[in-house]
Amino acid sequence: MLLFLSLFLLNASLSFGQHKTDILPLSSFFPKQVKVLFVGSFHFHYPGLDAHVIADSNKVDVLSESRKKEVTELVNYIKRFKPTKIAIEAFPKWESTEKLRGYKKGAYRMERDERYQLGLRIANELHLDTIYAIDDNPMVSDPGKFDPVYIKNLFKDYDYKSDDPYSKIYEKWYAYEDKLQLRLNLLDYFKHINSRTYHQAGHGAYLTGDFKLDHKRGADALTMNWYSRNLRIFRNLQEITEGPKDRILVIFGNGHGSILRQLLESSPEYEWVEFDKLK
Repeated sequence: MLLFLSLFLLNASLSFGQHKTDILPLSSFFPKQVKVLFVGSFHFHYPGLDAHVIADSNKVDVLSESRKKEVTELVNYIKRFKPTKIAIEAFPKWESTEKLRGYKKGAYRMERDERYQLGLRIANELHLDTIYAIDDNPMVSDPGKFDPVYIKNLFKDYDYKSDDPYSKIYEKWYAYEDKLQLRLNLLDYFKHINSRTYHQAGHGAYLTGDFKLDHKRGADALTMNWYSRNLRIFRNLQEITEGPKDRILVIFGNGHGSILRQLLESSPEYEWVEFDKLK
């Protein structure tokens, strides 16, 4: 009886171990091929179009002598990724490739905008001849698709201003980050704001405050505006992707980071490259 029990336990353990090794890793079905480096940035020229507007006293002047050196350090770090394509937060009418041609001839060097300071500069230094504008409008902005009265009622009071206690916490966090931007050099700050934890925390702001308007009105407004825009941006990224040899650098406002991170990490086509892991 004791021998039978020992043999039974041995067979059971062998079967269990074999069963575990029979589980194939997901990577065997979904091999990641196209590497993407997302560089989430604050807007160097401070257009004041975001929900949170930074005070003049907290703005970083990327054209000051000290910051110019930091921009060069940041550019050299990003170049380690060795992108074959660069995509930026711009619409086709921005004529990014035309601007790149001008940049190669010496134009735009004193523009503060990160599209010039990072996008065009890196493209020029890596001898790329095209820069892709992949920004997009959300579905709610498509004329004629929706009843204007419905849209007006949907976005009534959707202004990122709320007495929600979590919104107040975010206001304190933004104030802290504004000061931190001044204290850290650019490369260290970019490593900080492009981390997974930062992206997750930043995205949480969209899930508080106005998100709770009425029953599901805030959720629907977020879907038709912010989520729609980022899904369309991701689709534009797919359309410039040609094959596994692509290495795509994406430079966008960091508010887009959380959704684009989720899309890229979930996609079987792309491999998200962590910003702070470049060698």
